Amino acid sequence: MATTMPYIPENITVHLGLPDSDAPNVTVPFREYIYNVASSEIYPTWEDAALRANILAIMSYALNRVYTEYYPSRGYDFNITSTTALDQKFIEGRNYFENVVKLTDELFGSYLRRNGFMEPLAASFCNGTTSTCEGLSQWGSQELARQGLSATEILQRYYGNNIELVTDAPVQNFTESYPGSPLRTGSVGRDVVIIQASINQIAENYPAIPKVSPVDGIFGPQTERAVRSFQQIFQLTPDGIVGRATWYKLVQLYVAVRQLNELRSKGQTVAEVAPVYTGLLSEGSSGNAVSILQTLLGIVAQYDSGIPPVTATGFFDTGTRQAVLAFQRSAGLPTTGIVGEATWNALYRRYQGIEASETGSA
Repeated sequence: MATTMPYIPENITVHLGLPDSDAPNVTVPFREYIYNVASSEIYPTWEDAALRANILAIMSYALNRVYTEYYPSRGYDFNITSTTALDQKFIEGRNYFENVVKLTDELFGSYLRRNGFMEPLAASFCNGTTSTCEGLSQWGSQELARQGLSATEILQRYYGNNIELVTDAPVQNFTESYPGSPLRTGSVGRDVVIIQASINQIAENYPAIPKVSPVDGIFGPQTERAVRSFQQIFQLTPDGIVGRATWYKLVQLYVAVRQLNELRSKGQTVAEVAPVYTGLLSEGSSGNAVSILQTLLGIVAQYDSGIPPVTATGFFDTGTRQAVLAFQRSAGLPTTGIVGEATWNALYRRYQGIEASETGSA
């Protein structure tokens, strides 16, 4: 499963053919990738609303491929292919349309997702004439734009009303989810939480795999047994150690059972990566833990008008500190503006209460 909050990668690596072909890979800035695909997929003469809807779908689909590590989890050294049989049309060296570049720049940093889900929407689309699909019809979007529908209304028509537009997502270098060294008995931390949560989710579909309880970030005998069972079922070396091969098989199976690469995704929520406190956070901190903190604060702020809203940028700025102070006052905690274990756990419990009330399970 993905271990970070979604972000915009600085670059994306495209395979210029079907996955198993001997075609070359090219690495290009993500912004230029969107220029290229949008100029290859849609017509610059279309209505503004249709162009916007299509560009947002193109960005969201590509980000879904990156976020879920769809191809790396299958052993490939690229993020996406250039073929419309599997992904989106990318033509190396092509020229870009001026208005497509302008709109892409305006929309850059935005993507679609389902309400309450973390992953970018797998916003599939087709031309709507020679091919049809469950997602957006490109020519259909143009017809709806001619009828006066806005880009948002067009996207809702094809993807449903329960989508939202994320704006100003952070831009950073692509980082693979694998932590870099094997995890085994005695390992602790968020990466172990990821393993435990992934195994528990996969075990819903493969009951021969024992679940891990509690999900505590401690790689003990129970986690090792579950890992060994997983490895045996999926024909990996059953050593109870999570190296690269086991990690990416977990990613692949987690994405598959949650259907994160499909329009009708079961979704990934912040609760799946947030439970374990990993260290002190204060103004000036940065990284994934800050993104999760800001996401939790943003959700809680929707239900507590005393907490100012924040955006998940991954940087602990003055606005984030003000939101932390407001939450600490609301929770009866010392108002330090610093997120220690007590503040983190209280915030997560508040989030859990909101989630439970929203789903009717309170």
